[in-house]
Amino acid sequence: MKYIYQARSKEGKAETGTVEASSKEAAAALLQKYNIFVTSIKEQAPAIFRSGGIDFLNKVSKKDLAIFSRQLSVMMQSRVAVTQSLRSLAIQIKNPNFKEKILKISQLVEEGNSLSVALAAFPETFNVFYVSLIKTGEASGKISESLAYLSDHLEREHDISSQITGALIYPAFVIAVLLIVIPIVVFFVMPRLIDLLKQTTAKPPAFTMLMINFYGFIASYGWILMLAFIALILFIIYYFTTKGGKERYDELSLKVPILSGFLKKIFLIRFAENISTLIAAGLSINNALSITKETVGNIVYKKMLAETEERVSGGERISSVLVKYPNYAPPFVVQMIQVGEETGTLDRNLMQIVQFYEKEVKQAVATFTALLEPVLIIFMGAAVALLAVSVIEPLYGALNTI
Repeated sequence: MKYIYQARSKEGKAETGTVEASSKEAAAALLQKYNIFVTSIKEQAPAIFRSGGIDFLNKVSKKDLAIFSRQLSVMMQSRVAVTQSLRSLAIQIKNPNFKEKILKISQLVEEGNSLSVALAAFPETFNVFYVSLIKTGEASGKISESLAYLSDHLEREHDISSQITGALIYPAFVIAVLLIVIPIVVFFVMPRLIDLLKQTTAKPPAFTMLMINFYGFIASYGWILMLAFIALILFIIYYFTTKGGKERYDELSLKVPILSGFLKKIFLIRFAENISTLIAAGLSINNALSITKETVGNIVYKKMLAETEERVSGGERISSVLVKYPNYAPPFVVQMIQVGEETGTLDRNLMQIVQFYEKEVKQAVATFTALLEPVLIIFMGAAVALLAVSVIEPLYGALNTI
C-alpha cells in the first residue's frame, strides 16, 4: 500500500511525499532509516480520486530522467548501495508517477533483481536504449559511467526538444488568439457592422456584398464547418496512430519540402548519437544497430538500419550499406563513418556528426523563429485590411454622405 507522509529531516526541514509499505508502522520505520522523522502519515487514495492518477499530467520528461541518471551515477560512484541510492533519490523526486516507479524499482532490486531487469519493468520510462546501457555497465562493472553516458545523451535530446518547442510557442499563441478573435468578429462584430451598412442609402460595392454574403454563410453554417473540421482532425489523428498510418506519416514527412530536411537532421542526430553512445559504453556494432533501429523513431530509418544490421552481421561495413541511401544518409555522413571504421574511431566520428547537425538544427530553428514573426504580422495585417476594405471603408464612406 501507498502512504502519504509529512515529516522532518535530520536538519529540521519539512518534507512531504509518498512511500510504499505493508503498513503505517512499516512506512514510518522505512523513512526513519533515512533520518526522516514522520509527523503525519495516512493511506493514499486510489488513483481515480486524485489528479496525480492522470498519467499524462505526470509524464516523466527527458530532463527529469537526465537529472535522475546523473545523481544516481554520482551516488554509485561514491559506493552507495543501489537500493539506498534509489530510495534517497525517490524522496526528493516531485513527480509522483516517477517517484512511485523508483520506489518499485528499489523494491525489485532488493528482491534480488539486477538494476537493468528492474528498469525493464517500466519500458514507458526506461526504453530499450536505456536498459541496454545499464546492462552493459553491469557486465563491465562500469555502471556509473553508463549512467553518465545516459545523462549526457538525455540532456542533448532535451536541449533539441526545448529549442523546437520554444520556436513553436509564438505561432501557437498567435493561432490561439485568432481562434478566439475570429468567432467574436464573425458572430458579434460583423453582424452589427453589416446591419449598420444596410441602413445607409449608399449601394455597397460588389466586393463588399461578396464579403457580406460570406459572413452570412459563416454565421449560418459555421458550426457545421467547425464540426466537419474537428471530425477530419480526429480522423487524421486516429489514422496516424494506426500501424499503417504511422508508416505512411513517416514516409510522407520525409518528402515535405523544407520540413523533410529538418527532420532528416533530427533523425541523423538520433542515429549517430545512439550508436556512438552504445559503442563507447562497450556494446558491439551489431547490438548498437539493433537497439538504435528501435529508438530512431522513423520507419524509413528503421528499415535502413535493419538492412545495415543484417549486412554488417554478414561482414560488410556500415558505410558500404548507407551509401545506397543518399537521400537519408548524405555523403558527409557516409564519409565520416567510413573514416571512423578505417581508423577505429567510429564512436568519436559519429559524435562529430552529432555536433555538426546540432549546430545545423539550432541555426534552422533560429532562422525559422526570425522569419515567422514578420510572416504572422503580415498575415494579421492582411486580415485587418480585408475587413477594412470589405465593410469598414464602405461604411465610413456612406456615413460621410449623410
